[in-house]
Amino acid sequence: MRYVDGFLLVVPKKKLPAYVKLAKKAAKVWREHGALDYRECTGDDLAVPFGLPYPKLLKLKPTETAVFSWIEYKSRAHRDRVNKKVMADPRLKEMCDPKDMPFDTKRMSMGGFKVVVK
Repeated sequence: MRYVDGFLLVVPKKKLPAYVKLAKKAAKVWREHGALDYRECTGDDLAVPFGLPYPKLLKLKPTETAVFSWIEYKSRAHRDRVNKKVMADPRLKEMCDPKDMPFDTKRMSMGGFKVVVK
């Protein structure tokens, strides 16, 4: 059964180009280590009239946007193997300076999900 790591991030709009640059590099690393798919999506239509809109959920400021992303794997075990390799990859460490991230790491949310409908 397919497995997905999902992420929800808050990114300052002025840092979005830097975030996209980082995400493109990260996508390459994850795919090289076996991830089936890697997607990064920026908020476009977030003022929806139903449910809890992302801006309210994330307490977005007018200068920020939401980023929704996911990485797909064959299974949870496959995810664990891929992520072990990714976390040991020196390219990831080089691109992730905890003091200079293009998103708010304290407002990042993530989790692993079983795919139940495809």
